[in-house]
Amino acid sequence: MGVDYYKVLGVDRGASDDDLKKAYRKLAMRWHPDKNPTNKKDAEAKFKQISEAYEVLSDSQKRTLYDQLGEEGLKGQPPPGAGGPGASPFYPGGAHSTSFHFNPRSADDIFAEFFGFSGPFSSMGGMGGMGGMSGGTGGMRGDPRSYFGNEFLSSQFGAQSSASHMPRPSHKPASIENRLPVTLADLYKGVAKKMKISREVIDATGRVSQVEEILTIDVKPGWKKGTKITFPEKGNEAPNMIPADIVFIIEEKPHEVFTREGNDLVVTEKISLVEALTGYTVRVATLDGRILSVPVSSVIHPSYEEVIPGEGMPIPKEPNKKGNLRVKFSIKFPSRLTSDQKAGIKRLLGS
Repeated sequence: MGVDYYKVLGVDRGASDDDLKKAYRKLAMRWHPDKNPTNKKDAEAKFKQISEAYEVLSDSQKRTLYDQLGEEGLKGQPPPGAGGPGASPFYPGGAHSTSFHFNPRSADDIFAEFFGFSGPFSSMGGMGGMGGMSGGTGGMRGDPRSYFGNEFLSSQFGAQSSASHMPRPSHKPASIENRLPVTLADLYKGVAKKMKISREVIDATGRVSQVEEILTIDVKPGWKKGTKITFPEKGNEAPNMIPADIVFIIEEKPHEVFTREGNDLVVTEKISLVEALTGYTVRVATLDGRILSVPVSSVIHPSYEEVIPGEGMPIPKEPNKKGNLRVKFSIKFPSRLTSDQKAGIKRLLGS
């Protein structure tokens, strides 16, 4: 079969794209010729073989041909026993001959697609001054540890290594804001909201693809309208640009019974004049399903409020405390009174 590309990268035959990328990153940085000045010839051969293995296994068509025909068949050479009857239908010259012929790309080109530059060691003097990265980093974006790995950074910079040594793209678009309508009951109890987003991402080879992600927003009890939840850098990716943040802004849905004022809940009861003067019992279904029954013996006038402590909205910074429930009253006055009714009221209330 010739060279075993799976062994070259140190992966098994079921390796995923992510497995291949991780293996390539690690080996390419270890065997880059500029990092092996005392053994440059062997390093160049190894570096080229690593790049060739990654190119074949990361391409579905090339990988299929390699798995069936081996290195020789992939490069257009007859694999052992390929001639004669029964030859593989995928082998050039077989029953279903194709014109496919593998020409390996430059190892430096593949390396540059991953890291944004092809000579990180020679141009940077061992990466000490980072001069080779000025003027943009091409395909490299975000935290350098995701490209080089902590082990590599430690070996190059020592214990003081940090992402601050690596320049980041300076341009970042404005945040993408989205309204998140939430019911008053959910703001009272708390709820987990799952939002599906679609965004463009760039993989290590520079290819752009559309992906969908589920973002989970844990709405805490007592959150107010206007609360912002930020998911850093979850916008579309683009070369030399930091992705925008995605921001969700809490929007309170209207409730059929309650309105909210700060941490207080307000409900308005409609009562008759007789009830206002003679007494009334407030019955309210709370947002968590309880029934409150509060007798009011005071004379209820148009600006009167009955305050029920601790039955309002939860206070986010003090989870064990709640605001108040304030009961307001809308008094229905009679549209007219008879003479006898007026006289009776005067006798009862005085002039």
